[in-house]
Amino acid sequence: MNKVTHIVSIGMLLAGSACQDLEHSRQVDNPQVRGKTIALQVCSNCHGVNGVSVSPTFPKLAGQRKEYLVDQLTDFKSHSRADPNAQRFMWGFTHLTDAQIDELATYFSSQPAVLGEASDLALINEGNAIYHSGLPDKGVSACMACHGQHGEGINQFPRLAGQHADYVMKQLKVFQQSDTRPRGAVMKAVCANMSDRDMRAVAAYVEVFPPEGEASVSPADDR
Repeated sequence: MNKVTHIVSIGMLLAGSACQDLEHSRQVDNPQVRGKTIALQVCSNCHGVNGVSVSPTFPKLAGQRKEYLVDQLTDFKSHSRADPNAQRFMWGFTHLTDAQIDELATYFSSQPAVLGEASDLALINEGNAIYHSGLPDKGVSACMACHGQHGEGINQFPRLAGQHADYVMKQLKVFQQSDTRPRGAVMKAVCANMSDRDMRAVAAYVEVFPPEGEASVSPADDR
């Protein structure tokens, strides 16, 4: 019995230690916590375990460009990205180290992206045209010039393919109407002459964008 009691005591001690480690790992201000741990235990509450958020309030991070994620996390940390949701949800991450930021970006950029489902095909077709050809009469450049032919993103320019349409629309309005996004000068110029319909069309299109390497979608006429 003494041996059994001893084994049980050791088990309880190890279990308690594991709980303490789990709780400890949730301390974002601890530089020893790995970025992946923060992603799974903290970021997942809004963005999903695999970076595929359910609510369009929070962007999908799965498959996003690593360079873009590093830039955004750095801007959140320094409070230079100042839109209301950034302040509400992300300004608390001031203690992230460069290593943690790099690990977070690596984790989410390596997850498979998930596309949305097509609904308003007429709107999607409009967005397809704007994405690939722009709006020359309004001085609006083609989105593909910076975001890639298949919406995969290029360097610091983010992946758009699969992103929530509502989130894309919200960010386009932020770029157009404010200066709260660092590195936003290019997008502010692009959005300046876009109508709400133009922005909704682009947002609807990129949400259902084909994966990188596949042909661009050419949805049938809305019937």
